[in-house]
Parts: sequence; C-alpha cells; structure tokens
Amino acid sequence: MIALPLFPASVVGSLPRPQHVRELIDKASWDEADNHAMDAAVRYAVSLQEMAGLDVVTDGEWRRRSYIGVIAELAHGFALEVNLADGRPWTVVTEKLSPKEAGFIANEAKFLKSVARAGTKITLPAPALLGERLWHPVRSRGAYPNRDDFVRDCVEPLRREIELIRRIGIDIVQIDDPHLCLFVDPDVRRGYEDPDRAADFAVEMINALVDGFSGIKFAVHLCRRAGARVRGEKHHAGTYGPILAQLNRLKVQHLTMEFTAAGADDLESLGRLREDFELGLGVVDVTPGEKQTPEQIVARVDRALTRIDAKRITLNPDCGFAPGSAARVDLDEVYLKLSAEAEAARRLRARRG
Repeated sequence: MIALPLFPASVVGSLPRPQHVRELIDKASWDEADNHAMDAAVRYAVSLQEMAGLDVVTDGEWRRRSYIGVIAELAHGFALEVNLADGRPWTVVTEKLSPKEAGFIANEAKFLKSVARAGTKITLPAPALLGERLWHPVRSRGAYPNRDDFVRDCVEPLRREIELIRRIGIDIVQIDDPHLCLFVDPDVRRGYEDPDRAADFAVEMINALVDGFSGIKFAVHLCRRAGARVRGEKHHAGTYGPILAQLNRLKVQHLTMEFTAAGADDLESLGRLREDFELGLGVVDVTPGEKQTPEQIVARVDRALTRIDAKRITLNPDCGFAPGSAARVDLDEVYLKLSAEAEAARRLRARRG
C-alpha cells in the first residue's frame, strides 16, 4: 500500500461526467474506438485529481451507469426500467441472482492502477443500500418476497470483485452506504418498526462483505444524501449519535463522513467513535456555486483537531460530486474545490511540522 502523508487529501468517489462520457455510457454497444475514448476520459479524470494535488484518487466512476446499479454488471436477475415515482432510470431485481463473469469493477480498478501516480480508491455499493433502492415489494416478490434475502445474495458477487481488486493492489475499497446514515434522522427512524435492528442489519452485511480479507484498507462512506444540494431533495438532519453503536461495530479501518452539513459536524459524536478508526472528514461543501477556500477548509479541520488526533484525519469532500444521473455539476468548479482541499492539507502539514 502506498505511504500517505499527514492529512491526506482525497475524493469520495464520483466526479461530474462531461457530455461525451454520458453519451458513451448510454450507447447500446461499444466498438474499439469507444473503449479508447472512455480510457482517455478516465485518464483525464485521474489527471484532474492529481493536478489538483490529491493524495488518493478514483476513476470518477465514469464507466458506471449508476453507483448502485453497477451490481447488475456483476449478477443476472435485474431489469432496467423507469421508476414511475420520479421518471428516472431504475434498476430493480426481478429474478433470483445468478453470477455473471466477475471483473467489471475489477477492470475499473486495473485501469486506474495503471494510470494513477497517487494512491487509489475503488467504490462499491453496500448490500443493504442495494436492498433499499433495488428491491420492490411488487416487482421483486416473485424472486425475493423478503428484502433481506436479496440483500444477503448481493454479498457474494461484491466479494468476488473485492478479491480481484485486492490482487490488483488498490489501496482503498470504499463501501458506499448513505442508507445507514439516514438512521440519524428522527423522521426516517419513525418509518421503521425497529430502526436499530435495520441499522444493525446494514452493519452485519458490510461486515460479511469485508470478512477475511487482508492487505487492503476498507472504508465506509456515510452521508445524508448530500446530492440533495444538487437535485433539490431533502437533506436528512441529525447528529451521528443514534448510530454510534452500529458504526463502532463496523469491521473497517476508515469512515468517510460529512462534516460541512448541520449535524454532521457534531464533535461530541465524532469523539465517541472507536479510536482505531481513520476519519475522512467532509471538509469541502459540494453544493454547486458554493466557493470553498483553503482557509475555510483549514478552519473545519481545526475544529476536529480539538477532539481527534491529527494522525486519524484525512480530508475529502462531504459527498461525491456527481450524485445521480440527473446531476449537472461544473467540472472546473470541482477542480478548484479539490485544489483548495489539497492546499489546505499542505498548510496543515506545514503547521504540524
């Protein structure tokens, strides 16, 4: 694994996709020229992050139609439909899962590793998140009358990818689970008969996903749909307090968390997390048009340093920059925000000697 400096700077995962990348993804079939075009685009995404000064980079998730729907590349049993509730594309499980040839996400990892000079991160959706988003009580009942059974069946295809990613030498595998973090919201909790049990199950499935692997760092990404600031949806409020017990049972080394949103910057809760957790603080606001400066970012980290040891802190935006297929975010604005993050990291290192 690559040696990282104090206060390493990273992204959460996604970057905004230029129009030609969107058009590539939407093509029904690819030829060799399309493959070359996507490789060139991903090289650019990596270069943008490295030019900004980041210590850990991703491929921007540019090869994926959806950060959740990517599971359909790993297993048969899904249908791509239109969600009648909002008119957006929707992947839904309609048949029992059966394995496809492994390697879709691993191939992303292989290319990223081949072009990146910085540390590398690959993202996967959490099993319980897939259950929340891709299972439907009517469309899925023929294959999975019980949502939890579908969630359990998602673990194995994801584990096959992790094994391949580990062999490639990727530094960090990040498991995205914004669903788990929604249990900070009293309104969400009231919608569950037993919200603590639901949160426990999400943690159990993450732990099953990472069980037995060595030689790779695992992270869990927690957010309250920071994409709401792009799409106008609700941003779920609340401190991390209601899920601290579940977070402290995660068998991972790193938590990637929001820190700019109200409630997410609760130092009392962060101070009660297990001391062996590395904390990726979301110190960059992803809201479009919201300028970020190194001074702002340093000030946020300084607040965290009153409760958390410097060696545990890494810097990242509070969410991915391209949350959902409908998001339109300026890529140059993202570059400036990431540059400010990297400059803040340099200032923090200089001050700490």
